[in-house]
Amino acid sequence: MDFQTASAGFSAMGAEARLHVLQALVKAGDGGLLVGEIQHKLNIPPSTLAHHLKHLAIANLIIQEKQGRAITSRANYEHLNALAAYILDECCVDEERVDD
Repeated sequence: MDFQTASAGFSAMGAEARLHVLQALVKAGDGGLLVGEIQHKLNIPPSTLAHHLKHLAIANLIIQEKQGRAITSRANYEHLNALAAYILDECCVDEERVDD
């Protein structure tokens, strides 16, 4: 993952409402949630929710699938895992080692 992709992902999670939406989708598991279910769970107005879902989808944090008139949103676990790996990849590399 490159810096720009990671930055876009973390930026999309940076809004409190989007983080709530993403957490709800992570909790829902592979089945995801319909837009109406997200609205009901989080009490977010439809136009506001559409805005947040758009940002999450552009950053590849969620996957949306349209089935007729219904749209199911799912957490993109592969990308979320890649973001976690990106930020933790160099964990502690600059830490000084103290030999006993």
